[in-house]
Amino acid sequence: MPTETFEFQVEARQLLQMMIHSIYSNKDVFLRELVSNASDALDKLRLEALRDDSLDADVSDLHIDIETDRQTRTLTVRDNGIGMSHDEVVQLIGTIANSGTAKFLRELKEAEGTTAAEGLIGQFGVGFYSSFMVADEVTLLTRRAGESQGTRWTSSGEGTYTIETVDSAPQGTAVTLRLKPEDVDDQLHDYVSPWKIREIVKRYSDFITWPVRMVPEAADGAEGADDAPREPETLNSMKALWARSRDEVTDDEYHELYKHISHDWSAPLETIRLQAEGTFEYQALLFIPSHAPQDLFMQGYQRGVQLYVKRVFIMDDCEALMPPYLRFVKGVVDAQDLSLNVSREILQQDRQIQLMHRRLAKKVLSTVKDMMSAEPERYATFWREFGRVLKEGLLSDFENREAILGVSSFATTHDKDEPTTLRQYVERMKDGQEHIFYLTGESRQAIENSPHMEAFRAKGVEVLLLTDPVDEVWVEAEPAFDGKQLRSVAKGEVDFGTEEEKKEAATEREGRQQEYAGLLGWMTERLSGTVKEVRLSSRLTVSPACIVSDTHDVTPALQNMYRAMGQDIPQVKRILELNPEHSLVSGLNRAHAERGEEDGAGLQETAELLHDLALLAEGGELGDPSRFVRLMADRLERTL
Repeated sequence: MPTETFEFQVEARQLLQMMIHSIYSNKDVFLRELVSNASDALDKLRLEALRDDSLDADVSDLHIDIETDRQTRTLTVRDNGIGMSHDEVVQLIGTIANSGTAKFLRELKEAEGTTAAEGLIGQFGVGFYSSFMVADEVTLLTRRAGESQGTRWTSSGEGTYTIETVDSAPQGTAVTLRLKPEDVDDQLHDYVSPWKIREIVKRYSDFITWPVRMVPEAADGAEGADDAPREPETLNSMKALWARSRDEVTDDEYHELYKHISHDWSAPLETIRLQAEGTFEYQALLFIPSHAPQDLFMQGYQRGVQLYVKRVFIMDDCEALMPPYLRFVKGVVDAQDLSLNVSREILQQDRQIQLMHRRLAKKVLSTVKDMMSAEPERYATFWREFGRVLKEGLLSDFENREAILGVSSFATTHDKDEPTTLRQYVERMKDGQEHIFYLTGESRQAIENSPHMEAFRAKGVEVLLLTDPVDEVWVEAEPAFDGKQLRSVAKGEVDFGTEEEKKEAATEREGRQQEYAGLLGWMTERLSGTVKEVRLSSRLTVSPACIVSDTHDVTPALQNMYRAMGQDIPQVKRILELNPEHSLVSGLNRAHAERGEEDGAGLQETAELLHDLALLAEGGELGDPSRFVRLMADRLERTL
C-alpha cells in the first residue's frame, strides 16, 4: 500500500506548535509518557492472552526496550505489547480525537506559569505528543498482536503526517524520536546519554511492572570499545509499591505511580493505603486526585481502579471495586485468591469482590472525614472538585448514607463565603428547632430572594442552600443526620421555636383562620384547577403570597427532571399561602367580605394575579403567560 499523507486537524496543529516551542519546563516527562504507554500496551496484551487462548502472540518475555544512538541522535522506546492496527493508528495517533482539545488549548494559553501548563496535558490524553518537545521527527512502527501486517506513522509536527502499511514489523510498538540538535550548554536534556535515561526511568518509572531495559553503549560511549554484544541493563526495580512497607516508599514514588495510573501530571490530593489480612487477603493503594477530570460526568467515563491478582494485571477500570459516586478515585487493588481468568460478569457476582467494594468505599469516606477535621484546606479542595459527584451516593449507597452526609458541605445562610457541614449546622441549631432546614434552587441568589426564606431570615434560623441538580433528587428521600430530619422550607407547614412560641403562634393562627375563612374557602374553590388549597402562611413576612408543596409531594423542579428523562409524571397541585399581614391580602379579604359575589370578576382576577405573582417569585412557569400580561396591563391602566 502506498504512503498516505494527511493534514492534522487545526486544533492538533496548534497543540503541536505549542509542544515544539517548549512551553513545558520539564522536558523529561516525554520519556515518562512513552514508557507509560508501553507499559499499558504490555498490560493489555497480558490480559488479552488470558482471555483468548487462540491469540497468536508471544508473551514469554514482555518488556520495554530503550535504545539510543549518539551518531544519529535518535532515541527509541520499544515494547512487545498489544500493538495497534492501521485503523487504531489513524484514530489514536493521527488525530487528537478528544472532544476537549479546544478547551485544553484555551486553558493552556490562560495557564499562569509552566507548572500550571504542565498540569493540564494529562487531563486530555495528549501525552504522546509531548515527544515533539524534544524531537524534530517522530516515527511510530507498530503491529497488533495476531495480525500479519504493521503500520508506520511519521510526522515532523509541522502540519502533516504520513501513514503506510508495512509487511514486516515486530509485534508491539516502537516510537523513534529524531532528537533536536544538541545544545552543548544544555547537558540536562542530553537524551542520548545513558546516565540521563537511567535518571528519568528511576525517577518516574521505577515501579513499572515490566522490565525497562537499555543496551548501554560501550563503556557508556568510551572510544576503542569492541563490537561484542552487550547485555541489556534493567533500569527499574519493578517493585509493587503497594506490597512494600510505608517506610520504604517516598511520597514522590507514590505520586509517580498515581501519574502512571491516571495519566495526570498533577500530584494526587490524598494517598490511601489499605491491607486486609485473614481468610481473604488483598492490598490497595488508592489516590484522590487534586482536580476533577473533564469527563467525570460524561457517559462512558472510565473509572481508575486497576485490579491485579498476585501482582498480575487483570483489569484496567474495574467498576466492581468502587461505587459510581467514587469513580474519581484512582489506584490499584491486588488480591491473592481470585482467578486470573476473571471476567467483569464474574466480578459482579463474586462475594469477595463485594466485600472489597464495601471496605474500599468505607475507607475512602473515612479518609475524607479525617481530612475534614485535620486538613480543612485540603478538604475544601476535595469538596470543590468532587462534592457534586460524591452526593450521588446519597441516592444509591444507603448503607453509607450517614457517612456521606457526614463528609458533605453545603452553602448556608450562616456564612456567605464558607460552606457548612451538617455537624456544624446541628451545633448551631436554635432552642426548640427540630429539623435541618434547606431550600433547593438554581443559584444562591435565587434561593436567598425566595419568599419561602422570609420568616427564617426574620427569626435568624439557618437554612442550607442547595443548588446542585443532584440535590433535588436525594433530599426527596427525607434523609436524617444525627437524628435530625432534613426538611424543605418550601414544603408543608412551618413550625419552629420554643414550645411557648409554638403555642402563641398556634393561637394567633387560629384567630386569623377564622378572620380569613371566607376568603380562603372562596379562593380554594375559584383556583381549584390550579391549587389544591389556599391557606394562611407562617413563613411570609414581606411578600403577599407564596406557593408551597405538600410535605410528601414531588417538587416542580424534580418533576421537570423526570420529564426530561422521558418519564410521564402527572402534574401535582400545590398550595397557595397568603400573608395576612400584607395590605394586598388584607384588602382582598375586606373586599370579599363587603362585596362578595357582586364583584366576582374583579376578585377572581385579583386572586389569579396573586397566584401567578407567587409562582413567578419562586422562578416557576406560568400556565397562561398571555392572560397574566393582559390582566396586569389592565390593572396598571386603572392606576393611571
